[in-house]
Amino acid sequence: MSNQGRVILVGAGPGDPGLLTMAAADSLREADVIIYDRLVDKGVLDLARKDAEMIFAGKKSGGESSDQEEINRLLVARAGEGKLVVRLKGGDPFVFGRGGEEALALRQAGIPYDIVPGVTSATAVPAYAGIPVTHRGISSSFAVITGHEDAEKPEVAIRWDALAQGPDTLVVLMGTRSLPKVVGNLLAGGKAAETPVAVIHWGTKAVQRTITGVLGDIVERVTDAGLEPPTVAVIGDVVRLRDELAWFEERPLLGKRVLVTRSQSRAGTLARRLTQEGALPVELPSIEIEPVYDPPAVDEAAAQLKGGAYAWVIFTSASAV
Repeated sequence: MSNQGRVILVGAGPGDPGLLTMAAADSLREADVIIYDRLVDKGVLDLARKDAEMIFAGKKSGGESSDQEEINRLLVARAGEGKLVVRLKGGDPFVFGRGGEEALALRQAGIPYDIVPGVTSATAVPAYAGIPVTHRGISSSFAVITGHEDAEKPEVAIRWDALAQGPDTLVVLMGTRSLPKVVGNLLAGGKAAETPVAVIHWGTKAVQRTITGVLGDIVERVTDAGLEPPTVAVIGDVVRLRDELAWFEERPLLGKRVLVTRSQSRAGTLARRLTQEGALPVELPSIEIEPVYDPPAVDEAAAQLKGGAYAWVIFTSASAV
């Protein structure tokens, strides 16, 4: 094995840890260093080795952000130390994730790298809201648009007039704050004001929330609901299918926080079942299972049981048995 460092650009998926790919999980377990984004779920980070170096490099709309050039230098520096570095990015690295920029920086620095694609929020989030981006007889095409176009571009690159008349379904990522502008551009391009719209907050997570309306009133509805980033907006007739296909937000424990006090070694099964019902399990072990301190005392007690000194034996847990 070479001692040369390496970088793996990994897609963490849209939020639900269950949507992480097997390749991504393997990369996390092997990594010496993990440089992760803001939207990466804690359940994904828990797959890392206990001794792995964890570096936050997230970006937040309207807040403090890590500079992209700084992140590129960090990737090169850590890999240059001979370490296996995972660059963990929300969704898919190559769908508005600037993964291409990081790959180019690594190539220029002579650092070998791999790409592990992730499940993109462009399709997963609508699916969790009960909205297929394509559907026979309704939509045979869709386009994915950024709502956070680079402000330094000399001119707007998105052809809103073509989008307003082109794909059947439009999916807008990172468009919470720019929603009024997106809606205005589509209406100006000829998109009907009655076109159905859904805006999904924290899609695929237990706090998912969906606001629906039409192009003519969705901005007001989202404002009244107080929706904050991150959101995904879906624009098109497929949104009407949500009335019949919504499933995730109908889970009985959706958004409920449930404290799990079992020992860490035994909490996983219960936490998974709670998650399947939509809950947010919070693991706070109140006990710890360890080998008995005094084996001779246990042997003596067992001998007394065999000799008939006790009529009943009560075990307080499966672990005690």
